[in-house]
Amino acid sequence: MGINGLAHVAIQAEDYKKTLLFYQEVLGFRIGHQWSLPDFHIEHACMLISPDQRTCIELFDTGAVIPAQGERAQSRDEVRYGAMLHFAFYVDDVEAIYQQSLAYGASPYIKPAHLVLGHPELVVHNAVIQSPNGEVIEFLEEVSFDVNAIS
Repeated sequence: MGINGLAHVAIQAEDYKKTLLFYQEVLGFRIGHQWSLPDFHIEHACMLISPDQRTCIELFDTGAVIPAQGERAQSRDEVRYGAMLHFAFYVDDVEAIYQQSLAYGASPYIKPAHLVLGHPELVVHNAVIQSPNGEVIEFLEEVSFDVNAIS
């Protein structure tokens, strides 16, 4: 008994088609299952599957009435703080995906850089953007956070 892994992260799109395009064209996700649920005011929903098939994003249209954490921001400039701060994707090239994200309408938060964390020192190469839909996404080159694996 226990957790086998994270199944998915769910997001609600301000613009379903534009958000879908960002995840497909920039991040390489493909559409898995698609559905609608009129009882929850969901006209469009789908499960997006990452290129490595290990990560899924559940995407809902703007009208969906589903359980959510926090309150909807009143403007694009307003940042809400709650239990969910951001999610991160492992990528091969932080700089390339950062630039491609900006080209597709993302806003920069933290430019690509190397960051030294804790003791023993762990160097990570990352960047953070706000997607055109508003979610905060970190791009991170592959690294192990297992202190037993750090040498």
